[in-house]
Amino acid sequence: MPFKFDFYDKTSLKSYNLDKTMRYQLNMLDNLDVFTRKHSENVASLTCRLCEYLHCNKGFTEYCTICAYLHDIGKLFIPSSILQKPSKLTDEEYEVMKTHTTLGYKMCMNDEKLRPYAAGPLYHHEALDGSGYPKGLTKKDIPYEGQIIRVADEYDAIVSKRQYKSHVGITDTLKILIENTKPTGYVNKAEALNEVAQNTHLGKNNPIIVKTLFKVVIDDIEYEIYCTQSYLDDLKEEIKRFKEIEKYRVKMENAKKEKDKNYYLEGIKILLKDDETLENYQNVYQEYKTAYETRKKIMDNLYAEIKNIKKLRV
Repeated sequence: MPFKFDFYDKTSLKSYNLDKTMRYQLNMLDNLDVFTRKHSENVASLTCRLCEYLHCNKGFTEYCTICAYLHDIGKLFIPSSILQKPSKLTDEEYEVMKTHTTLGYKMCMNDEKLRPYAAGPLYHHEALDGSGYPKGLTKKDIPYEGQIIRVADEYDAIVSKRQYKSHVGITDTLKILIENTKPTGYVNKAEALNEVAQNTHLGKNNPIIVKTLFKVVIDDIEYEIYCTQSYLDDLKEEIKRFKEIEKYRVKMENAKKEKDKNYYLEGIKILLKDDETLENYQNVYQEYKTAYETRKKIMDNLYAEIKNIKKLRV
């Protein structure tokens, strides 16, 4: 079976036992379109793991994870013509899209069971330097959960857009997040009026959280390496079997006696599997060798990717 690696398979989410109330909150995602629901699950998984690496306590981690699940719930109220538009949004459409933060917040506040997690929808697009939305808050006014979810959201949005099939090349995505930790010189209107420019030394993203994301990504790469290595080990065994078949075939073709030819033929038949035949096994053998070389190259690139990430500086 071909090897397939899913960055955010649900088994990778180190979640906690969820009671009925929490399951209710997560079930709200079923009303979202497939892409947004998958994105919400990915962001929740990343958020949960970021919280663990940031040494947040269990209660906050659980709370923050649920906030992350619900962060895009306001997109329920965004017209599909805008939400699913394949090309770039117009300025007017972008303004409509931005309302998913306040719409999600209002939805949560109007539902007693969702109310505790309203911070997820409201704050996940706020930026430390005041350049975010909906309120243009700065670091001192943006809750920690909002800062964490922002980083997870930005990372998964880029990953999804680029449609990585492997973590190879993921360093470029991390560089974008690093760039967003750098000071922009932005001062929001309220600060300008008060002549306070203390946030000009801030970027959009919290650098500590971005740096922590590196650890999460390296974990994912190491897991991908582990899965790929398991697949390579299986391929090695198959290639070894085909080498034995090749040996028997050569001996069979060189055998003088019919009895010896039949002996080697029987040996080949024992080694062949499923739909493999004496006529087609060489093609199958070549496919296995090609698959092995391809995966081996990916392995090498993954190890190189880890080295590249470890060289990154925030």
